[in-house]
Amino acid sequence: TLTVHGTPRPLPADVEAAAYRIVQEALTNAVKHARAVAVAVELHWRQDTLMIRIADDGRGHTGGSGHGLIGIRERAAACGGSAAFGPGPDGRGFAVTVHLTGTAS
Repeated sequence: TLTVHGTPRPLPADVEAAAYRIVQEALTNAVKHARAVAVAVELHWRQDTLMIRIADDGRGHTGGSGHGLIGIRERAAACGGSAAFGPGPDGRGFAVTVHLTGTAS
């Protein structure tokens, strides 16, 4: 599912590309590694940040090398943001939460 909170607006090209690739990587991980049945993507548009949360109902973190998670963290940092990972809602599945700053265009 996709849920949008706030008013979407144009993003600088680097932030837009980072947001796209972060969601893409999290969805790939949910299907490829977590064997998730359902994934929820939330976009929270705020004054100067875009918060992205991707949560699945899969197996949670399986202790792999996490190269995709490293890439998510690096993409967020390149836009002045941050990324956090951990158990999904109610301790089930896995969640990725990213804050991208510099979103004002």
